Amino acid sequence: MSLEAFASQVSTQEGVIQFAIIVAGLGLGWLSGGVLRRRVAARELWKFGSGGFDRVAFPLAALAIIWGMRLLVRKVQATPFVDLAIALLAAFAVIRFAVYVLRHVLPEGALRRGTERTIATLMWAGVALHLTGLLPEVWEALESVAFTVGDQRITLLLVMQGLVSVAITLAISLWLANLVEGRVLATERLALSTRVVVAKLVRAAAFLLAILVALPIVGIDITALSVFGGALGVGLGFGLQKIASNYVSGFIILLDRSIRIGDFVAVDNRQGVVKAIESRYTVIRSLDGTESIIPNETMITQSVTNHSYTDRQVLLRVKVSVGYASDIDRVFELLLEAAKRQPRVLDDPAPAAWITALGDNGVEIELGLWIADPDKGQLSLRGAILKDVLRALRAEGIEIPFPQRDVRLVGQAPDSPGP
Repeated sequence: MSLEAFASQVSTQEGVIQFAIIVAGLGLGWLSGGVLRRRVAARELWKFGSGGFDRVAFPLAALAIIWGMRLLVRKVQATPFVDLAIALLAAFAVIRFAVYVLRHVLPEGALRRGTERTIATLMWAGVALHLTGLLPEVWEALESVAFTVGDQRITLLLVMQGLVSVAITLAISLWLANLVEGRVLATERLALSTRVVVAKLVRAAAFLLAILVALPIVGIDITALSVFGGALGVGLGFGLQKIASNYVSGFIILLDRSIRIGDFVAVDNRQGVVKAIESRYTVIRSLDGTESIIPNETMITQSVTNHSYTDRQVLLRVKVSVGYASDIDRVFELLLEAAKRQPRVLDDPAPAAWITALGDNGVEIELGLWIADPDKGQLSLRGAILKDVLRALRAEGIEIPFPQRDVRLVGQAPDSPGP
């Protein structure tokens, strides 16, 4: 329909009816969108990006209502205004869907903001060209720019369609992978390491599926991947050997569950809690707050001390020395009482004390106690026990020995005898 004919219907009865349909559809769509948002907000079932389902609830609801009204009205009159409103609402819903899917796929930053603006601008430009009837001319212009590779003619339109198809396929696959990954990680019935393995496998499978779907759309034969796979294998055998080894080691760690997230481990002169097991590295947070990124290959090839492998209980040893004249039984009682006063010390196994050696300066005694939270550190607990023990020994008058030495000066003349 030409612009003149389109404008001539604005003031007619048919035009008023169409505008009433559009206004009513938008109003009912707003109300229906609010109801849908409240229904899905608690479950977060449709959350696919920043803002979630509420971003597309209104345009989708309005589009469905106006489209249903158009089916009834088209039997008695033409509906160009309603058709235009449906096209704009559909474009609005698709643009919002694409933008907020990207917000779930791309990390926060300038790249995501620039991509959102570019996609919204291009899609609205396409809608404008379609409504004005200029889109076929643009297609022909893009089709006229071409170059030949062998026997195949590649046009600028084909290149743009290929890039768009690859981008859409990758975005949708990563979005679906994020949805599945979120559901898997939220399942408490599975072990955390198993959930991480499943999530990583889902992401890898989604990426591979996106490549297999996008390449035929572009026109690339999938059999060509065999040549690429051979070249990739050679590259892995040489330059990417360490990287591939770290990725494989990461899956081995997650599958055999020898090291799990939350374990208290010591490896490569580092000690701390495993905070994350990524595809290439493992993050260990030490007790002083620093985080070490250790390649997964190191976790496989080197000896790892896992304090939480079968049991999180750890034996803590506190050494004390008393004089030989001390009442050893009373010293044992004071040590055990000091250990029991600490809330982190377990009652089962109970603390115990024993003599380790008869030293040069005194009796060496060791207090052994068990804790179930080694990730909270041991120095503070050991210091608190020693402070309590020192106060108790002083109160009981028990000697705490220290080294004593006699110093003789060589070469000094002996004292002369008296008269």
